[in-house]
Formats: sequence, C-alpha cells, structure tokens
Amino acid sequence: MTNSVQRPRVVITGTGAITPLGLTPEEFWQNLLSAKSGIGPVTLFDASKYRTQIAGEVKNFDPTQHGIEAKDARRMGRATLFVLAASRSALNEAGLGDSLAENFRAGVVVGTGLGGFVEAIKEHDVYTRQGTGRVSPFLAAVILPNMPAFYVAQHFRARGYNSTVVTTCAAGTDAIGTATEAIRRGVADIMLAGGTDAIISDIVFTAFGAMRALSTRNDNPAHACRPFDKNRDGLVIGEGSGMLVLENLEHALARGARIYAEIIGYAANSDAFHFVAPDPEAISTSQVMRDVLKDANVTVDQIDYINAHATSTQLNDPSETLAVKNVFGERAYQIPISATKSMVGHAMGAAGAFEAIACALTIRDQKIHPTANYEIPDPTCDLDYVPNVARNAKVDIAMSNSFGFGGQNASLILRKYV
Repeated sequence: MTNSVQRPRVVITGTGAITPLGLTPEEFWQNLLSAKSGIGPVTLFDASKYRTQIAGEVKNFDPTQHGIEAKDARRMGRATLFVLAASRSALNEAGLGDSLAENFRAGVVVGTGLGGFVEAIKEHDVYTRQGTGRVSPFLAAVILPNMPAFYVAQHFRARGYNSTVVTTCAAGTDAIGTATEAIRRGVADIMLAGGTDAIISDIVFTAFGAMRALSTRNDNPAHACRPFDKNRDGLVIGEGSGMLVLENLEHALARGARIYAEIIGYAANSDAFHFVAPDPEAISTSQVMRDVLKDANVTVDQIDYINAHATSTQLNDPSETLAVKNVFGERAYQIPISATKSMVGHAMGAAGAFEAIACALTIRDQKIHPTANYEIPDPTCDLDYVPNVARNAKVDIAMSNSFGFGGQNASLILRKYV
C-alpha cells in the first residue's frame, strides 16, 4: 500500500523503555546523548569460564516498582516483566492510565527473539536433576513466546488485535510495523507495540561464543561495542524492553494527546542468503530501504538521519554501509548515521524498539545521539557515523533499520508531526 491510497495516519503518543542505560525513556535518551555506556561485567550468571564476560544488563529493576505484584512477578519470565514495565510507562506517558478499559480497538504486538527460552533451559536443568515434581507449574506460561504479548493485553485490558513477532534482531521493528499496519487497515485505534528480550545466560553465551560473534574486550566493557570502528571484534549481548503507544491520528487528536512523531513507512524482506552472515552484496538490505522510502512516499533527499542496525561485527557493518550507499548514492555521505547498540549492546527483540524510540526523541529534540567508541576509521565503513559526541541537527525525517539473523530485514521511517 502506498500513500496514493488514503489511509489512517499513525502517530506515537507514548514511549516506555527498560534498558541498560535506565528505566525510563528520558534516562535512556539523556545517557545516549552523553555517550554513556550501559555495558559491564556479567552479573546474571557466572561468566568466568567464557571468552566473553560482558553484557548490557538492565540494572536495579524491581518489577514491584512498575505496577507488578510480587506474587505475579514470580510466575513470569524476565522478558515479560520488562515488557509489562515498559508498556505501563508508555501508557501513562500517553495519558491513557493503567488500563485500556476492555477496548476491542486497542491491541498489542510484541517482538521477541527468544521469549522465555532462558527460563526453559533453567527449568530443564531442574527437571534433569530433581525430576518432574520440582518443575514450576507456571513453566508453560513462561516459555511460550507469545506470553509477553498475552500478559500485556491481560494486564492493561486490551482486547483487540494481538500478535507476536519472532524475527530475532528485527522483531522490535517488525512489531512496530505490524502494529502500524493494523491501524492503517482500520482494525485498531490504539496499539501497544515494541519488543522485549532477556537472554543474558550461559546457553546464549555458549551459542554465540561458538560462532565467535561476541566481543571479548572483557577488560574494557564500556568500549567493547564499537560499530563501524576498524578494531571492532563482535557484538555485545543486551536486554530490556521498548514499547510505544501508536494511535490513529484522529483518535489521538480527539483526546488531546501529545504527539512525538508520525510513522510514515514500514517495509520488511529477506536476504534468503545465510542463517547469520549478511549478503556481501547487500541486495535485500538495500531493497528494504527502497521499499520503506516508497511506502513513506519520500525521496532519498528527504532522509535527515539513519539509526543503523550496527552490530559491531566484522561482516555486518561494511554490508550495512554498502546498503546505504546503494540506496542513497552520493547523498549517503551527507546523512548522519548513529548506532544505539554502541551503548546498550544488542538486545535482540528489543533492539529495534530501542532504536525507534531514539528516532522519535531525535525528532523531538533535534539532537542526534553519537556512535560511541568510534576511534579508528575503517576504509569499508566511510560514512558519517556521528562519532562519540552528540550533534544538534535538523531532523524532520528519520529511518531506522534492523537486519536480523536469518536475513530478516525491516525498516521504519518516522517524520516530525505537522
């Protein structure tokens, strides 16, 4: 569908963020602008025997401080607790309170990479050591990947469209895009959308470590994630949740809601190339950006800022740079690009949601957060990555890209609301 066909406009009226850089969107944003790192030594499990011993952990998180009763918290996975807290924050910020009042026109879409997989592994260990009688009766409600979306709908009484997106690193972006399409189709007025993951665990470090995908800068965690830098040595695992309240513009205006930005484009596709390595020719990542420009009905000359996927791996960063050049040509060198992951790590299902929130706040404040730890230029990564220091800039239209494992690509375009 293109803008030649009349469709509802979709705006962002609330944000919620539980991140390694803070437990509110404002704290997250100010720390991004300051190039502060949320990456440090792992405390969630004993990582001493692993080559990688660092992560972007959410710190000082107490679910009871976010409207979740202690007895309920014990029955939920960490990813669900994060998304409930982020959703509550987004709803309150949007002026909708703690309930969507049994609304059949209010829905939920949550993206996740692994859902409750970490808890599943832990309970399997309980089973093998102690037998079936010691396994939690709430295990099924923890490990199913759609449980975060269910609990958000149940907790906030949203009876409308509900879905879960499991496209690994692109899941948060896909969830926001899917929710946008639900409003565009006219099946919802309000959508809670974003992503969540809590995967910092021995099994995940084992899996990614075996692929040599993780940074091993254990002696300097804050500088470990260095997208586009010549000496980058791998991604850093993160965690958390980012959620947005999306609304039909007319619905938002009717209730006098504050509007952060408008979502004007969404596109998704597949590399169909390799389960983890990016296509060196960047064919599909280039195409997804062309498709989102078409969906948004804007030209390459109108994009003021790009929030990059930017995993800090040897293969991804040059491939993403090539994709931007393929699409934008010489203008690629004029567009500021920055990497949120440089400060929070790669939060998988939450990553795209973090980055969409960063784009909305970039448009609000007319400030671009930097790419931290960019020190030594790489000849294969030669664009403007806003190194180390935030920048004042006129940003009316921003693009956010997510390129996931399995070659699943997604892109959003946000515009200043006028």
